[in-house]
Amino acid sequence: MDFSEYLGALKRCWVLLFVLTLLGGAAGFGYARSTPPMYKASSSIFVSTQRGATPSELVQGSTYTQNLIQSYAELARLPSVLEPVILRLRLTTTPELLADSVAASAPLNTVLIEITVTDSSPEQAALIANAVTDSLASTVQGISPKTAAGTPAVAMQQVAEAQAPKFPFAPNTKLLTLTGAVIGLVLAAIYALGGELLDTRIKSLKDLRRVTDLPLLGTIPTRPRRSSPDAIIMRIAPHGRSAEAYRRVAANLEYINPDATVHSVVVTSAVEGEGKSLTAVNLALALSEKFDRVLLVDADLRQPRIAHYCQIEGAAGLSKVLAGTAELRDVIVTWSGIDILPSGTVPPNPNQLISSEAMAALIRTCTAEYDIVVIDSAPLLPVTDTLPLSRITDGAVLVTRAYATRRGLLGSALDAIEGVNGHVLGMVLNGVKAPRNDHSYGYVPGGRRAVAREGQMAPASSAGMHLPEGHSDPAGVATGS
Repeated sequence: MDFSEYLGALKRCWVLLFVLTLLGGAAGFGYARSTPPMYKASSSIFVSTQRGATPSELVQGSTYTQNLIQSYAELARLPSVLEPVILRLRLTTTPELLADSVAASAPLNTVLIEITVTDSSPEQAALIANAVTDSLASTVQGISPKTAAGTPAVAMQQVAEAQAPKFPFAPNTKLLTLTGAVIGLVLAAIYALGGELLDTRIKSLKDLRRVTDLPLLGTIPTRPRRSSPDAIIMRIAPHGRSAEAYRRVAANLEYINPDATVHSVVVTSAVEGEGKSLTAVNLALALSEKFDRVLLVDADLRQPRIAHYCQIEGAAGLSKVLAGTAELRDVIVTWSGIDILPSGTVPPNPNQLISSEAMAALIRTCTAEYDIVVIDSAPLLPVTDTLPLSRITDGAVLVTRAYATRRGLLGSALDAIEGVNGHVLGMVLNGVKAPRNDHSYGYVPGGRRAVAREGQMAPASSAGMHLPEGHSDPAGVATGS
């Protein structure tokens, strides 16, 4: 994936990013408001040595003090120092618990010890800090070496008395709110990017190119929301974006091989539900705008759809012709300018019929009588019916539904055709979301651009003008692609 795809994944999940960021910030703010305020009070104590009359002795004493000052700082959190504090202030706690709220540090190259106490009461924090300072000084004087005069060699003197703080140091509401918002944003981004990385569905041409380099014959936009899922776009909206997309597929199919004309094509898909049957019907109708004789064959002998979509009788059809119980000319139905060979009754042995010599002979007969033959067949992965058809026809058109087909399934379908030395003419990406800035083709009969302004130009139909190729007659029947 490149940077634009990552950015697109975040853009598609902008609602999730916004909501989780907002929720994270709200959670951080709620946690800060529910946490009791904590106050911090600090006092400082100066450590000095009591012996040394000469400069050399004073230096030795200072070095001695610095060597021990870290130990004195650690002493501040021991029970020997904290127990007198508990007794003095009558605290209802233990030295172990009190040690969690006491911190002692000695800044580098100094002889100072800073005692810091945190508590939910500012006054209590100051009292404990001062009491720990006094107790530490008394404890150190009791354990320090003695001078010749019998006095402690180390003395401690409080130089900064702890004062009750006016403002709590915790919780930091702004920091917690910002931290919660950032955590929510990061989680949403991980979900969006992780989903994009793990999502193997084919959503665009880039995803399709990760699987195959076969030519893309066309992309079919998503259906209008109000249209029936079984509606045939080339009939209900012949001037819409989808109809033009089918015409583009037909045009690309016509010139896919400059050295040989395509006379027969099988339309299939990796799995069911990708729109292969509707693609076959619409493709046949689009081809009929250029070819006089177009035959649509329903060779899906397991779940036939063509007769249902075209609302024709499908009881007699391909299965009876292959079984030798009907003649081809007797079961062909003319519908909307094309001839249709329905599937007929579902046979018990569809694979044997499709792979038989009778099927190959039928296709040779049909391609001799028609300009082009479009065959709808079963999906590639569930059954193997389509594999022989990819060999005895000029090739297959593989329909893939955007946001549905997995790359692995499409790769397996292509490998299956390659395994039998079949031929794939190209791909059709179905159900593609049209971009917002993609405007539909607007030069249609009755459109605003076709209306004569101020009588300067009359409509072509009323003036008896010749319509050039690619335009439509007043009845709405397109004469070109």
